[in-house]
Amino acid sequence: MKEVNQERVNRLIEGIASFGKSEKGITRLAYSQEDFAAQKWLLEQIADLKLTVTQDAIGNTFLRREGKNNQLTPVAMGSHLDTVAQGGAYDGVLGVVGALEVLYMLQNEEIERPVETIIFRAEESTRFGFATIGSKIMAGVGSPKKFSSAAKKNEASFEECLKANGYDPEDYTKAVKEEGCFKCFLELHIEQGKVLDETGEQIGIVKNIAAPTRFKIIVDGIADHSGATPMEFRRDALVAGAKLILAVQEAASEESENGTVATVGIVETEPGSINVIPGKVTLWVDLRGVDSESIQNAMESINEAVSFVAEEDSVRITVDMLTSDEPVPLSEDLANMFEEICREKEISYRVMNSGAGHDAMHMAKLVPTSMVFIPCKDGISHNPEEYASPQSIAVGIEVLAAAVMRLANE
Repeated sequence: MKEVNQERVNRLIEGIASFGKSEKGITRLAYSQEDFAAQKWLLEQIADLKLTVTQDAIGNTFLRREGKNNQLTPVAMGSHLDTVAQGGAYDGVLGVVGALEVLYMLQNEEIERPVETIIFRAEESTRFGFATIGSKIMAGVGSPKKFSSAAKKNEASFEECLKANGYDPEDYTKAVKEEGCFKCFLELHIEQGKVLDETGEQIGIVKNIAAPTRFKIIVDGIADHSGATPMEFRRDALVAGAKLILAVQEAASEESENGTVATVGIVETEPGSINVIPGKVTLWVDLRGVDSESIQNAMESINEAVSFVAEEDSVRITVDMLTSDEPVPLSEDLANMFEEICREKEISYRVMNSGAGHDAMHMAKLVPTSMVFIPCKDGISHNPEEYASPQSIAVGIEVLAAAVMRLANE
């Protein structure tokens, strides 16, 4: 099998990074012009692989290399190209480029099964408020209507974006895959945490993926004159919201030993004037972990805080659940295979959990699934400073290629 061509890998990663790049980072939101342009450019660059390219009803893209027996289910791998606002160059992109490099490495190899690289749509939640939409729909989880429910004011919903790009939201069920549609699914990814970077281990083999519970806390007070309303008569939605932000922090901190974390990532204040007491505040909360009981404990603590603050501050508070996923265990057999490959190649590794959500968590509903992490500098991700060294990338691709070679000949 051919070796990893680091020059080609770096060129593709850097080329994709140019789409949506600015001084503040890379912004390539799902279904944006930059998103489609990046994929179009990438497909042009790898035309020499002569892959069969297809899309499903919502734009997930499949790049297929045939095997000797194309009746066998394919080995699948892949990730996404969309980014958060002002993000980095490696999240998702590594998994797509790495998978394509594996196909280059297999060019002169005979394999029994077909191999496919999947480019998932809308993995990041930045644009629509829901993450991993492409893989969710493939796994039969949710609908365009559901994924349009968190649309931000004055911004296009998921359904509207589908229509604008030539897809019919009513056809989404055509994108749903059957269980067993692939032999397995593998995803290469930067860790997005500090463990590998600090321990010096080259590979992380993922055992479980943390599940996000996402919801909005909506506080309704009374907007009033900031100068004419005495403090004791105020029903300030922002003050109540600030107490709830601290409550979210405390709830997650109490469960931190179990790996649970929580973030209030967006605070919307209305009417948003310096001389008006805020009448409405919406907090967007991301709660996640690998222990279902711990997540539930944190959620109960937050709900208790909601009830207490509503009474204490004389405001009305509602909790609008957006998504509540279960933590996902990945395939033990595939993890064992990756361990064996690392030992054979004398590559240092550890078995670990993923605190971030990935498309792999939904693919695991369909087929045996595994993930491989490589270190990223200082654990930084979703940030322009996100970085993985060419050496680390090459090791990750080498391990992925060895796995695909084995699986494609089973």
